Amino acid sequence: MAGTKDLSMEDLEHLIEEKVLEILGDPDSGLELKEEFKRKLRERLEKPSKRISHEEVLGKFVQD
Repeated sequence: MAGTKDLSMEDLEHLIEEKVLEILGDPDSGLELKEEFKRKLRERLEKPSKRISHEEVLGKFVQD
């Protein structure tokens, strides 16, 4: 089995999120999305946007 030193940052973040949800539960469980929110989400998904990856953002602010 691989150790934590072999995990990517994304994998580590995913594991932490899973553990937090396991311990605390999903705070949004049982909630429904409002129609207005669904409409706005559909509008945003239809419009192309420039997405910047986490790595790109880190690269701009963190120096080796």
